[in-house]
Amino acid sequence: MIRTSRRKKPAVKVSKKAQLATLIPKELSWLSFNERVLQESEDPGNPLLERVKFLGIFSNNLDEFYRVRVANLLRDEPEGGAPRKTMGVKVHDLIKDIQTCVLRQAEHFNQIVGQLFHELEEEGIFILNERQLSEAQAEFVREYFQSQVRPRLVPIVCHHKRELPALRDRFIYLAVELTVREGKLPVYAFIEVPTDSMPRFLQLPRLGNNDYIILLEDVIRFCLGEIFALLQPIQHRAWTVKITRDSELDIEDDLGESYMDRVHRGLRKRRTGAPVRMIYDKGLPKPFLKFLLQKMKLERDNSLIPGQRYHNFKDFINFPKLGRNHLVRPSEVAIAHPALRGQSSVFAAVAKADILLHYPYHGFGSFIDFLREAAIDPKVTEISMTVYRVTPTSSVLNALSNAARNGKYVVVVIELLARFDEENNLEWVDKLRDEGVEVITGVRGLKVHSKLCLVSRREQRATVRFATIGTGNFNEDTARLYTDHFLMTSDPDITGEVARVFEFFRNNYKVTAFKHLVVSPFQSRRHWKQLIHEEIRNARLGRPAYIWIKLNNLADTKLIEELYSASRAGVQVRLIVRSMHSLVPGLESVSENIESISIVGRYLEHSRFLVFCNGSKPKVYISSGDWMPRNFDSRVEVACPIKDPTLAKQLIDYFQMQWEDTANARIWDAELRNERRTPTSNPNAVDCHERIRTYISRIAGDRPGPRAINGHSSAKAGKASVLSKGRSIHVKATA
Repeated sequence: MIRTSRRKKPAVKVSKKAQLATLIPKELSWLSFNERVLQESEDPGNPLLERVKFLGIFSNNLDEFYRVRVANLLRDEPEGGAPRKTMGVKVHDLIKDIQTCVLRQAEHFNQIVGQLFHELEEEGIFILNERQLSEAQAEFVREYFQSQVRPRLVPIVCHHKRELPALRDRFIYLAVELTVREGKLPVYAFIEVPTDSMPRFLQLPRLGNNDYIILLEDVIRFCLGEIFALLQPIQHRAWTVKITRDSELDIEDDLGESYMDRVHRGLRKRRTGAPVRMIYDKGLPKPFLKFLLQKMKLERDNSLIPGQRYHNFKDFINFPKLGRNHLVRPSEVAIAHPALRGQSSVFAAVAKADILLHYPYHGFGSFIDFLREAAIDPKVTEISMTVYRVTPTSSVLNALSNAARNGKYVVVVIELLARFDEENNLEWVDKLRDEGVEVITGVRGLKVHSKLCLVSRREQRATVRFATIGTGNFNEDTARLYTDHFLMTSDPDITGEVARVFEFFRNNYKVTAFKHLVVSPFQSRRHWKQLIHEEIRNARLGRPAYIWIKLNNLADTKLIEELYSASRAGVQVRLIVRSMHSLVPGLESVSENIESISIVGRYLEHSRFLVFCNGSKPKVYISSGDWMPRNFDSRVEVACPIKDPTLAKQLIDYFQMQWEDTANARIWDAELRNERRTPTSNPNAVDCHERIRTYISRIAGDRPGPRAINGHSSAKAGKASVLSKGRSIHVKATA
């Protein structure tokens, strides 16, 4: 059993009635996850500038939460009739609970900001506002404003009888009050802070060993009088305001308009989506606040977050490093996979045995090499891939474009409705089609979320297929930050069924049965239910029975009930769930045999895999989907069995190392207390990320834990190990 440290104040307030329930609303559990991100910003075990970055991650997460989750709830809240419920809680009450929690977290956030600013000053890093500048600094700021900032500003002067132009999401605004005559009503204006075209942070000239930074909005405040000189104000003041809007794309059916055109139109409408939140400097005068609320048509009870001077802390993710390497984490060196090290052909290596890549410990370059080889190999005839999120300069899609130029038949299934990546994906559709790539823009009524790549190669009058199946996106940027697993295989059972998935993308009316892959929306929930029932049967027969699951989100009530049934039967259930978690562990006669943790640390936990005891012959799967209704009913997801026992053992070991973490793990419970297993000050805490890196290094025959520090690498000594290779080897992969 998990042993905990002292009890702490609940991260999310949960009523006693809710504590007795068998389900937790996913929105409250998500807020508990974001609280863990906030905890990282106050953990002295993290380097100082990494803690500042966690503030930005917390803020960015919360923005998306309002754009998506809260917006969905507000749309579900009826104006009349019976109140809607979600997981047994009235939507109206849930929105109130969210507001209470967010306000409490905002207070905690502001306390941490003050503490971190103080610690930055102790390191000689000073964040100045417009009133703290020396004469030399003031001259520097004024010159920067005139040459760089002023040309980008478009002030909006408001009138009481006119509509207020839509304030854009993702931006902060200066709400300006101008007194032009004594005794007259003030003039109100808004200035959008142009963080889309300029850096948020301006570094001022260094003095000795000290660095000085001023934020862009304070540069504008400093020169506010110059902006409104025409009005000749006798007084001017400004406060920051931030609006968050509903991000849902309303894609209406229109037979006379293409799907891409409808997505384009939906993106334009999103810019004026209903406001769901307003954060404002709590110093904003009440008459000005009232004026703004009337213009925005915002309600006071569930949409307003009073804050401090600065908003949009997402920009602090990119806070300047200032050359202070001791305040950031040393970068990690990618570990070369032993089967690929020194190989001239990735295909030759995969033909010998399946390869399992663990990101970010392994480098994403191996997959890029796979695509580049496919692009120039004369025996390769076809390449197919699903795309959900990629970078604007994606090496993956550039390699596919090159393959098309080389005469390969290239098919890309690109999901246009990948939330917040729609515009990037639309641009890639045009680029790829210009290169001769066949582009399939999703499947009507389903979101394509599976992570698949298939290469067909002509060998001795036969077609041999190679597939890559993953838990995360084919994205070289996130592969350095997210934990994910990618299987590279030439197993005909697996590759043949991957080909069937792509055939479904081409011809949606053709749905075939799958014997090896687990594919949503056709069979996933039924398949996992069957495996759970097998564990229940084994437990009742007195045989070993356990279920280990690692996911991002767990909110499907039907499968949660199946896990409760497994617990009642005596099956040991261990869960590692990052974000949304509606299951309640440890309830008497319900979930006594279920334990669950969440890991928040150096990397974003993104991988999804499952282990079923299966009578001490574990069945192990990697999956692209979480356990939420959408992943089973309205998305194309693919889970894949790991047939090679050596690779299955790697994932079992991986789970065990995360389960034994005492540095990053928090415990899921009914009260959402976010208890750590051990205090943060414990010098003997076990960090699973460091432990896994050492493990993978040893598998690779490298020294464990290599890191690049100031351009040099350092490593600890470690033992080498040899992996058994070949599909003909059958060994037990026991925990």
